[in-house]
Amino acid sequence: MSALPRPTPATTARLKTGGDCLRFANKLFKAGDIAHGQGFVNAKEESLTLLGHATGLAWEQLPSCFDRPLTAKAKTAFLGLVERRVFDRVPTGYLVGEAWLGGLRFRVDERVIIPRSYFVELIPEAIPQWLPPPAQVTDVADICTGSGCLAILLAKRFPQARVQATDLSADALAVAALNVADHRLAKRVTLHETDTMTALLKGPKFDLILSNPPYEPEGIYRRLPAEFKQEPKQSLVSGKDGLDVIRKLLVQARATLKPHGILVIEVGGLQAAMHRAWPTLPMLWLATADGSDCVCLLHAADLRRALPSPGARRGR
Repeated sequence: MSALPRPTPATTARLKTGGDCLRFANKLFKAGDIAHGQGFVNAKEESLTLLGHATGLAWEQLPSCFDRPLTAKAKTAFLGLVERRVFDRVPTGYLVGEAWLGGLRFRVDERVIIPRSYFVELIPEAIPQWLPPPAQVTDVADICTGSGCLAILLAKRFPQARVQATDLSADALAVAALNVADHRLAKRVTLHETDTMTALLKGPKFDLILSNPPYEPEGIYRRLPAEFKQEPKQSLVSGKDGLDVIRKLLVQARATLKPHGILVIEVGGLQAAMHRAWPTLPMLWLATADGSDCVCLLHAADLRRALPSPGARRGR
């Protein structure tokens, strides 16, 4: 299959209206076989987002330009974004510098994975069912926070909680700090540069520990579309089997949860691998709208029963 040719000035000169440009972009996206899944489900969502960025119009205002000519500046900006998306495989979130999750805007760039998580479905209702009333939830942790988006959603859902958010990447935490400030939560969300929960082991115990950690096995990562390889590799990959970070997190959560506390982890396609690795650990898989059910809820008491104490001697 020959390489997709870049659009020529003669081709794009025929484009006049916003609708013309959108149809051209969607056709090019299809021909270029771009991969979705980084905050967008299809080409239409991506092209509309790029058009909004190029024109400065809010999403709900975009139909106003569908049947009228774009300014030369807006048209040039839009087509430049489309070319970078198709030919350089830059994700749309990076092109526009933002992503939306749970109705909230977050800044993003190449220092962080683009926000996308089943937790946006589960934080409002499903997870609180396993906890005391939200006003009584005082200590929450978001492990591998990236852009800080889930820490912020947690702070808004549990208004009395202190949220500790960790990441191994100082670059990611710099982006998270911007988002925490944007949402005016600096007094309640504390960021820690640390490996999983290492910096939190001597602090308060937690009602809830939540994590969307790296979980892709190395072999899967090598087969991912090029768009995903634009994101920080350490935000995606966790060893040969994908469980390296999760292994560490389970042991640390065992030591840091309150007696009634829960650990909730998004694990992608590792459900079977989780059961093989911890066959005696009760795991509750929370239902999600698309049926993937890839978020695992673990109780503190079960972690303590199923996992050995870190200080226990082997063979004694």
